[in-house]
Amino acid sequence: MIEIEIPGFRLLRLAHLVLDYNGTLAVNGDLIDGVKSRLNELAGSLSIHVVTADTFGKATGAFANLAGHLVILPLDNQAEAKADYVRQCGEQATVAIGNGRNDRLMLEQAALGIAVLGEEGIATAAIMAADVVVRDGLSALDLLRHPQRLVATLRS
Repeated sequence: MIEIEIPGFRLLRLAHLVLDYNGTLAVNGDLIDGVKSRLNELAGSLSIHVVTADTFGKATGAFANLAGHLVILPLDNQAEAKADYVRQCGEQATVAIGNGRNDRLMLEQAALGIAVLGEEGIATAAIMAADVVVRDGLSALDLLRHPQRLVATLRS
C-alpha cells in the first residue's frame, strides 16, 4: 500500500494500480524501456493490473515475467469494462493510469487518475477525467515511486 496525505485534496491509501497498455506503457504494442523495472518495483507496494484490448497483440508476451494481472478486454464497451474493473478493485484504493478515450471512466472512478500524453497522444476526455496529466508512462509511474511529487502537484 502507498499512503499519501495531500493537503486540500485527500488522503490516498492506494492498494491497486490499474493501467492501460497501448499509449500508456507501450508504443505500437512494444513495452517502453524502463516500464517493466518500474512496475516490478511498484509491485512491492501495489497490486498491478493491466487492462487492454491489446490492439497490437503483444501484451501477453510483454508481461510474461511481470508481477501482476493482465486482462485482455473485448473490443466492445471498453470504457465501461475498465471502470467496472476499477470498481471491483475498490475505487478508493485504486490509482488508474491511461491516455485514451476508453480510459476516461476508469480515470474518473479511481481515487487518483493519471492521464499520459505519449507518442499516441491523449484524448481530451482522458485529460478532463484525470487528476494529473504527465508527459509519458514513465513519468506516471515515477509519481508513485516518489509520492511527494503528487503532493507538490495536487495540494491546494
